[in-house]
Amino acid sequence: MTKPYSQHTLPNGLNVLLKEIHTAPIVSTWMWYRVGSRDETPGRTGVSHWTEHMQFKGTPQFPASILDKIIAREGGAWNAFTYLDWTTYFETLPADKFDLGLRIEADRMTNSTFDPKEVESERTVIISEREGSENEPMFKLSEAVHMAAFRVHAYHHEVIGDLADLRTITRDDLHRHYRAYYVPNNAVLAVAGDFETGAMLERIRALYEPIPAGAVPPRLERPEPPASGEHRLTVEGPGETTFIEIGYRVPAGSEADFLTLTVLDSLLAGPNSLNMFGGGGISNRTSRLYRALVEKELAVSVHGGLTATIDPYLYLLTIIVHPQRKPEEALAAFDAEIERIQNERIGEAEIARAIKQARANFAYGTESITNQAFWLGHAEMFADYGWFLTYLDRLAKVTPAKVQKAAQVYLRPQNRVVGTYLPTGGAPK
Repeated sequence: MTKPYSQHTLPNGLNVLLKEIHTAPIVSTWMWYRVGSRDETPGRTGVSHWTEHMQFKGTPQFPASILDKIIAREGGAWNAFTYLDWTTYFETLPADKFDLGLRIEADRMTNSTFDPKEVESERTVIISEREGSENEPMFKLSEAVHMAAFRVHAYHHEVIGDLADLRTITRDDLHRHYRAYYVPNNAVLAVAGDFETGAMLERIRALYEPIPAGAVPPRLERPEPPASGEHRLTVEGPGETTFIEIGYRVPAGSEADFLTLTVLDSLLAGPNSLNMFGGGGISNRTSRLYRALVEKELAVSVHGGLTATIDPYLYLLTIIVHPQRKPEEALAAFDAEIERIQNERIGEAEIARAIKQARANFAYGTESITNQAFWLGHAEMFADYGWFLTYLDRLAKVTPAKVQKAAQVYLRPQNRVVGTYLPTGGAPK
């Protein structure tokens, strides 16, 4: 995971990271834009995700009718994702076809068409996606938890956006968003795989340097005020299963305590790879919450998750309550485990196992060339690539005392939102 890499900034501000990996004849190209749901205001929620969809509707050079075909014909894979702080696009191709990914991303940085008919067609698709999600208990519960946790900050709303906005956003709204944020000085191009750095950089310069820099994109700065106490909420809806989601306010991904919290998460709920698109797979059966809730038949499952973000976000834990038990029983057992980790001595061996599991899961989430290219760019979205390179060394320095202190500071009831989904019976629509 520490193979040499290089970083370059083009005259137009494009940040380029290159990492040679000669284990397989593959090249993975990721284009990252510093824009996500964090940058959206009421009335325009969901505009980043919708703009991402429009990037697959083609350009004059690469019409939508041929895009999928040319990637598949060359034996490649591609996709895109929009999240809280960023939007990213990737192509993983045979090494001798790498140029295709570079050309597609350079072209759609400036030439996406935003045809009005395609905009209206995609409105139907996204509204259908949103309405389908509203039938999912965990979507409804998670949305309610986020709305309670973030009254001011734009992490308040779902990435897909609010239904009211999806019905009123216009083609011009989408195009203005595209022109404001899809500029080289707001982007990171990360390439990993079987190539020679000098030749790759020369080709990138030829394709991307002619693209002019844009104005500095607008940024929404609305810090969330401190929590004023525990917030509990209930969501009711169709189904037979009771869910609990607990969200604790935690620091941004670049903060020192975030890394300590990854060990705390591994100890409490099982290891998390931090890679949203691959890796992981280690069982959480040795975790404290699994033993306290699942083994004692208070819950069917329990999982935790940390996300590295630009601004302080949430440590989210999800409990699927056992059908023969009440949510109050599961939450009481959960709180007892939190109090234990805050007040009782944590053994060195237990921390060593948690760190070992966190290391292994992190490694699984970085082993492929596609994942290596992912991390080149992703780390730049909330910190820098040095964060990734030093992650394991810093992880090894986490002590039981640091973990317990983090639990005492961040896992207080006054610092959390507790949401419960109560099923009313019947099946979702």
